[in-house]
Amino acid sequence: MATLRPFVDRVVDRLALQNLAQQYAELDIPSVEACLAFLRTTADVQTALETHFARYGLSMGKFTLLMQLSQAPEQGFTPSECAERSGVTRATITGLLDGLERDGLVERRPCLSDRRMLSVHLTEKGQDLLARMLPDHFCRTTGLMGELTDSEKTTLIELLQKLQAGTRAMFEG
Repeated sequence: MATLRPFVDRVVDRLALQNLAQQYAELDIPSVEACLAFLRTTADVQTALETHFARYGLSMGKFTLLMQLSQAPEQGFTPSECAERSGVTRATITGLLDGLERDGLVERRPCLSDRRMLSVHLTEKGQDLLARMLPDHFCRTTGLMGELTDSEKTTLIELLQKLQAGTRAMFEG
């Protein structure tokens, strides 16, 4: 995602889009402009989140995993469950867990029901980090959305769901 912003910043202007539309009947100017505005915003939000999480020595992936584990049942989650819940590969989860374990924020333990398997748990240090971080995180999230009314936030969610449904067009054929 970090490489997306330079591309988006070099975007052609409306006149250039109009010229392209004369060459390509498939080019719908409002669709391209909306997509580029979305990409610019996504890049800015991604950069802001990376900066925010870095204050706590975390990445987005590590934070997501810590949040999952904070809501895990007493028996924790297996690495496979963490990967499935995060929508990433086992290899990705292994890398995240290795870093979090090295930092003392999580620990792997043998599963009680099957000693061949491991379960992942937050340590006290991990719980303390989240307790210290979450008030700031939630204030910043509120600030990020602060320019929107509650009604606009609802509309944004609905629009993003529609946009997500449209991503199929990028994958087809």
